[in-house]
Amino acid sequence: MTEEQRPIGCVFDAYGTLFNVAAATQRCRDALGPSADAFAALWRSKQLEYSWLRSLRGDYIDFWRVTGQSLDFALASFGIDDPALRSRLMELYFVLATYPEVSGVVQTLRAAGLKTAILSNGSPNMLTAAVQSGGLIGLFDAIISADAAGIFKPSPKVYDLAVERLRAPAERLWFVSSNYWDVSGAAAFGFRVVWVNRAGARRDPLPGVPEHEIASLEALPALIEDAGGAREPANPVD
Repeated sequence: MTEEQRPIGCVFDAYGTLFNVAAATQRCRDALGPSADAFAALWRSKQLEYSWLRSLRGDYIDFWRVTGQSLDFALASFGIDDPALRSRLMELYFVLATYPEVSGVVQTLRAAGLKTAILSNGSPNMLTAAVQSGGLIGLFDAIISADAAGIFKPSPKVYDLAVERLRAPAERLWFVSSNYWDVSGAAAFGFRVVWVNRAGARRDPLPGVPEHEIASLEALPALIEDAGGAREPANPVD
C-alpha cells in the first residue's frame, strides 16, 4: 500500500451506529407495554421513510421535525393519545444512549493518528446533545449534519460534506454505519465502507457494497490497523 492509499480518517454514522435508536422506547416500556418493540420499529421506519421522501420531493425539513412527525404517526397507529408520553419520548431521543464500546473505539482510532468525524442526518442540535450526553465531547474532529446540504443521506451531497470538512479524498476515509442503505450510498460515493451488522441482517441487492462487515464496533480498530491506518497524529481539522 502506497502512502497515498493509506486511510487517514474514519467517519461514523450516528443513529444505530453510535447511538441506540431503540433506547428511548426501551425507557418507556412502562407506558408502551408489550407493544414497545413494534412501536419502536414503526417509529424508526417512518423516520427513514419521511427523510427519503422529503429528499426526493425537495421539501427538506430538519431531522428533529421528521422525528416528531414519524413519532406522531406511530402514536396514532397504536391508538395512543398521550401528550406527556410524546414529550417524554422526544426528550429521550434527544439524549440517546451510546453503545458501550463507542468511546473506547473512537479513542483507540484517535490514538492511532486517525481523524474522526460524525456524518449524520441528525440536525445539529440533536447531534450536539447526543455527543454531550454520551460522554463523547472532544473525540471528533468534525460533527457534520446533513442540514448543511439541505437534503438527507444517501444523497452524495451529504457524503461530500465529510470530504470537504476533513480535507481528504473519499478513498482515504473509512465510513462506518449500521444502516445498509447508508452503507450502500457511502460505498457508491467512494468511501471505504464498514457495515456494523449488529442484528445479523441480510444485505439489500443495491449497488455499492461494504468492504468489511462486523458485528460490533469493537472489531473496527484492528481492521483499520491491518489496512495500514495512520500511525502519526493526523493534521487537526478546523
